[in-house]
Amino acid sequence: MKVNQFFHYISYLQYPFMLVALFYAFKPILGFDFASIELSDLLGGINNMLVFMGLSVSFSSLQDTTKTQNEVSRKVWEDPKKGKIFIAMITTVTFICIAVGLLGYFVLHDTGLRELSFGLTTFGVGLIGLLKAAIEMFENHRLDKKVVNT
Repeated sequence: MKVNQFFHYISYLQYPFMLVALFYAFKPILGFDFASIELSDLLGGINNMLVFMGLSVSFSSLQDTTKTQNEVSRKVWEDPKKGKIFIAMITTVTFICIAVGLLGYFVLHDTGLRELSFGLTTFGVGLIGLLKAAIEMFENHRLDKKVVNT
């Protein structure tokens, strides 16, 4: 087995991590007793969700960037304009998450909000890996850079 293929298989760990993130996202409302939901429990759940989403996105960046996963991603990465827009969007979200997360972590004194800031920072760090993978996908698939053999 090639190293690239091994890491591509490891990238499928993104799905269990995303399921854990979904569990934490819905955990506060699973009991349907909205009156008893404490703010600290809600913030802790959101923090855990962000941490596991960050892990999930990190593992997804290990996928093989020479292949597209579906028709929609193929259309995005082959089109130079759409690819650049998508990369700009990922870049913006990544740096906003990291900046707001770090700012909140160092400025806020409330423990729950500091935890939430940590989760947001972790999610932003995971998005850095996604950004790198997106740039590689764009370079591997854009039609305007492909060499035509005649």
